[in-house]
Amino acid sequence: MTAKETISPTTPESPVGASLLAKASSQSTSSLNDTPHSRAGPLPQVSGPTLDFAEVSLTLGRTTILDKVTFQVRPGSVHALVGPNGGGKSSLIKTLLGQMPHQGRLSLQWPGEPGTIGYVPQALEFDRGLPMTVDDFMAAMCQRRPAFLGLSKHYAAAIGEALERVGMQDKRKRRMGALSGGERQRVLLAQGLIPTPQLLVLDEPMSALDEAGIQVFERLLGDWRQSGITVLWIEHDLEAVGRLADRVTGLNRRVLFDATPKQALTPERLLTLFSTHPRSAA
Repeated sequence: MTAKETISPTTPESPVGASLLAKASSQSTSSLNDTPHSRAGPLPQVSGPTLDFAEVSLTLGRTTILDKVTFQVRPGSVHALVGPNGGGKSSLIKTLLGQMPHQGRLSLQWPGEPGTIGYVPQALEFDRGLPMTVDDFMAAMCQRRPAFLGLSKHYAAAIGEALERVGMQDKRKRRMGALSGGERQRVLLAQGLIPTPQLLVLDEPMSALDEAGIQVFERLLGDWRQSGITVLWIEHDLEAVGRLADRVTGLNRRVLFDATPKQALTPERLLTLFSTHPRSAA
C-alpha cells in the first residue's frame, strides 16, 4: 500500500527519518482485453528532491547488509535499483524510511519547502472477507475522516481522478477482496497520487501486475517523470528497467555500478552483480 508523509525540517537539506505506512498487493489475473485507457488530465507540476546516500552502512550482528553505499538520485528522474535477493535493496529502503539503524548519511535536498513522500511496498496481507469497497479503502488511506462516514468532499474529486488514472473508476463499489491481484495493485498505485508526492519510493511494484496493469504502470512512470516527481524504483525486470529508467544503480551489499541503463545493463556488469560474492565495484 502506499503511504504518504510530510517531512518538516527547518532547512532545504534534511536527514531522512520518516516512518511510513507499509502495504502492497498480491497476484493478478486481469486479461489483456481489460487494458485501461486513462482519461485523466496531466498530474500537477512539482519539484522533486535530490536524494543522497553517502557511505551508508548497515550491520546486523556480524553480517554486513550494506557496505558504504554511495549514490545520488537526481531530482525529477526515474532511478532504478537492481540486484539479487539478499543484496540489501529492501534494507536500503527501510533505512531511508527510518526503520533501520545505519552508519553514514542520508539526505533529501528539497528545492523549496519540504514536500510529500509516497511509498509503495512489495506485499499486502489483509482479510479478503472484509466488506470494504474500493471507495472505502481509498477513504481509509487518503482522509482523516472515518471511512464508514464515506468520502469527504475534500478528497472525493482527487480519489475519483486517481482511480480513473489507473483504470479502476468503474470498480469503485467492488469489494477489495473480490478484485484480482492486478486490480488491487492498481488501486494501491492510485494511493501514491493522493496527495501528489514529490518523492515516490517503489518496491517491486510490477511483481503483482498482469500485462494490462504493466501498461498502466508504465504510463504512470511517464506521468511522474513529466510532472517532476523523483522516483526511486526497486525492480527485478531488467528489460523494463532498460526501457523506462533514467539511471540504474546495481546493489549487492555495495554499489557495483551507477550509470545509464545502456552503460549499466551489460552482460559483464550483470554477471558481477548477481554473483554470490561480487568482485569489485565499477
